[in-house]
Amino acid sequence: MKKAVFPGSFDPITLGHVDIIERGVTLFDELIIAIGVNADKKYMFSLEERKRFIEETFKHEPKIKVMTYSGLTVNFCKEQNAQFILRGLRNPADFEFEKAIAHTNRKLSEIETVFLLTSSGKSYISSSIVRDVIRNNGDFTGLVPNAVTI
Repeated sequence: MKKAVFPGSFDPITLGHVDIIERGVTLFDELIIAIGVNADKKYMFSLEERKRFIEETFKHEPKIKVMTYSGLTVNFCKEQNAQFILRGLRNPADFEFEKAIAHTNRKLSEIETVFLLTSSGKSYISSSIVRDVIRNNGDFTGLVPNAVTI
């Protein structure tokens, strides 16, 4: 069974994330969307809200599980018997950052990281941009799945 973990804070989940998940789920028997918990980070949405947004968005996809974790992603992958980490790339800066993490993860655990390029029409969307739009009372609905509400 090919199992992958798609880790992130998903604060909130965006249409860019959805794009990677919808294409990634076709590659694996199971895809765990893993919401990382970082006590030092201030989130706009609570962990429960972020989890609910994702569960609602993918409620009809049986190959997707939504879980939370803290600590190293590679340790979570081991606990879940996942052989792959799925990551999305929007631009060259993402690639450089993600490449270093992938090499480190491979050194720590021999886990493979699979990269998918975000579709061109969604490559500009990031959670930080969405949060900025929300903070400034802008219309964020075209950037996130319908499940994301404030």
